[in-house]
Amino acid sequence: MTLPASVEGRERLRLFCALTLPDETIDALVRWQREDLASEARALGRDHLHVTLAFLGHRPAEEVDPIARALRESAAAASQIVLTPRRYRETRSVGMLVLDDEEGRAAALAGDLHGRLGRLGIYEREKRPWLPHVTVLRFKRPPRLAPPPPVLGAFGPSGAALYHSVLRSGGAQYEVLESVALGG
Repeated sequence: MTLPASVEGRERLRLFCALTLPDETIDALVRWQREDLASEARALGRDHLHVTLAFLGHRPAEEVDPIARALRESAAAASQIVLTPRRYRETRSVGMLVLDDEEGRAAALAGDLHGRLGRLGIYEREKRPWLPHVTVLRFKRPPRLAPPPPVLGAFGPSGAALYHSVLRSGGAQYEVLESVALGG
């Protein structure tokens, strides 16, 4: 894999790995944001809708290839993932759609990836269990919304990706450094 021309070998990149969502799922989430989450909060754009597997923070650019390899290996070993919207939840700064993970397959993929990245010395597992969710809103103060989850039915991720998150004055911009298929 080659990094974008703007990335130097010693530069530090803000990285994360995530499950990507099918276009029809993203379309339904955008409609739900517009119809049921209208508030003073900032709805995230379609390019920001994903299920984070591991947030790595600022990492040296030379770690991109080993991270991408770990993601490829974990994704290849993954069983078919089926997710279903469960509920809307707010933290102090984000609103999210929490997902049910049929048979824990997404959690198994996340756990496998966390183990691989941990053995590389790149990632330290969080103490709390991994939660499958899609962040849909950002805010300074929780708007205390309580919408029903969107009617999406069960869906499977379209793949997984390693993202470079570039912080800009208008918010983060995500660049896909590598996309991978799930299940070999």
